[in-house]
Amino acid sequence: MSQLIKTNIKNFNIRFAEENNASIILDFIKALAKYEKRLSEVVATEADIKESLFNKKIAEAIIGEYCGEPVCFAIFFHNFSTFSGKPGIYIEDIFVNPEMRGKGFGTIILEFIASLAVERNCGRIEWSVLRWNEPSIKFYEKIGATDKDEWVLYKLSGKNLTNLASSFEKD
Repeated sequence: MSQLIKTNIKNFNIRFAEENNASIILDFIKALAKYEKRLSEVVATEADIKESLFNKKIAEAIIGEYCGEPVCFAIFFHNFSTFSGKPGIYIEDIFVNPEMRGKGFGTIILEFIASLAVERNCGRIEWSVLRWNEPSIKFYEKIGATDKDEWVLYKLSGKNLTNLASSFEKD
């Protein structure tokens, strides 16, 4: 098991996830998707989690444990700012079990990721939030985060991604 990182909340520790935690991570992903009313969109498997996070190391995951039980998690990866010439950290998912909210666990997770960003000489951390998720938006604003209202987030996936990729011709 990875080293526990003690926090200032009694009995709450953070640790980097390991390959044998793939099922825990997938459970958190499903809990987040359920909260976001998007559970039917989850197609990830434990094998996908193992391959992407632990074999290819595309992203990192941390798990927050209270009294030895997983209660929250975050998945993040490095991005890059061409303007600053520095890496950043993008938080793909952060989730605290609903019954564990209000105890400061989410704040500690974000503080930990911020400390990693500073330690790794990153210029920023970023994440997205659904417009309807007022509790999270208020929480993020409370810690000093600002929205990027001048930016519009786009995605290309599924058949549209495949169609665009198939248009590329190699010489």
